[in-house]
Amino acid sequence: MNHSPSSLKIQELAYELKIEDAMSAGVITVSPESTMADVREILKQQRISGLPVMEDNRPVGMISMENLIKCILAGGIENLAKDNMTKKFESVYAHEPLILAIRKFEKLRYGRFPVLDQKAGKLAGILTKGDIIKCLLKKLEKDYHREELQRYRASHIFEDLRSDETTILLNYNIKGGDHEVAGEQSGYLKTSLLRLGIHPVVTRRVTIAACEAEMNIIIYTEGGQLVASVGKDVIKVNSVDHGPGIADIEKAMQPGYSTAPDWVREMGFGAGMGLPNIKDCTDRMKIDSELGKGTNLEFVVNVAR
Repeated sequence: MNHSPSSLKIQELAYELKIEDAMSAGVITVSPESTMADVREILKQQRISGLPVMEDNRPVGMISMENLIKCILAGGIENLAKDNMTKKFESVYAHEPLILAIRKFEKLRYGRFPVLDQKAGKLAGILTKGDIIKCLLKKLEKDYHREELQRYRASHIFEDLRSDETTILLNYNIKGGDHEVAGEQSGYLKTSLLRLGIHPVVTRRVTIAACEAEMNIIIYTEGGQLVASVGKDVIKVNSVDHGPGIADIEKAMQPGYSTAPDWVREMGFGAGMGLPNIKDCTDRMKIDSELGKGTNLEFVVNVAR
């Protein structure tokens, strides 16, 4: 993994931001009864390359420029949208971490995703790769000056304390199955590390790994804890749960390997990159797991001096 400050910052933001932070609201749509001639005019006037087909405020299909071109070549420009739309499409939820949408884009190669309000089941916006890029650039610019001040603090808390060895323990409880707050506890850990004077690059590495660990607890278990031991030279984090355990740790460490059920995959979780990403972000990692009893995942990041 690239540990350059800019690369780590972008990765951190992808975990920290929600899809609703990047999506475009006020979506332009058509109905199933709209003609493809109407669709062509809308795409031309609005300078967009695709849009949802809506019925009763719910997406029932997607029309892309590719659909339009095929229709024109077949001489069916007056045909209806419902006969030319892509009926099988993927959507994302507004409250989900942005990283999940990024992974869906990488896996499915789609141009856009309709964004749903999960509770209402209705369209909340639309998300393109361009939306993600604009959101990340805006956030990077906003955070730049604040992080510069944090990076060059005059003192470090461990330098201010008179002790042969000082360790600060931070404990965060995680509720299993609560996808709406995925990444929240890792965000609290990030804030605490920055307030302790930990360098932003080190903080980002810990935060990315902690986010992956937190999402694993949410997906696979009824709950657990993130326990961070912050010292002068190292930060050690233990992700502890009492879930089903890991049957084959060696397989679980292979990129793309996942035991997540279909409903988890449909939500954008369970891509099989969690443990590999944790390993790439950290200096040391080990896993102790017992079937039916749970898992203790420990990772360590060295604090650059």
